[in-house]
Amino acid sequence: MIGSRARGVPARGRIPVYLGLGSNLGDRQQNLDRAGNLLLKTPGVSSGRFSGVYYTEPQGVKEQPWFANQVAEVYCPATWSAIAFVHRLLQIEDILGRKRDIRWGPRVIDLDLLLWGDLRLQSAEATIPHPRMTERAFVLIPLLEIRSDIRLPGGRPLKEHLRTLNYDLDGADIRQA
Repeated sequence: MIGSRARGVPARGRIPVYLGLGSNLGDRQQNLDRAGNLLLKTPGVSSGRFSGVYYTEPQGVKEQPWFANQVAEVYCPATWSAIAFVHRLLQIEDILGRKRDIRWGPRVIDLDLLLWGDLRLQSAEATIPHPRMTERAFVLIPLLEIRSDIRLPGGRPLKEHLRTLNYDLDGADIRQA
């Protein structure tokens, strides 16, 4: 249940949450928009900002269309559980027709929980912060567009991680160098 209280989180206030959105099947922009709209229709979720859309070559399985990627900042009640929110993201993916046939394969929509406030969590259902976010320019560039001073919980600023990556940014296209 989304309303279940997260351990160690104050009962007042709202938690800043950062999500990665990606799509490489069908109308990619429409898929991102539909996912964002469903996310914002979740009772209790309020909008922060959405980054611009970036187009990136696929990771892992290379023989597939390029992805449209975006990062969203939303705010959730501090009483919510991050794991329950992950379940909501999976529900949105299911509503939009996500198939999980091939790891890193083509998909209508992919929603990744990147950061949940200052939470650090490793469980069978989720790892927060997202375990590969610091290795991906297609996550860091749009995330830093939204919030240039963001850092990992208890860690380095994310812009320092971006400096270590080999990539080319050409307009809205991101390529691994």
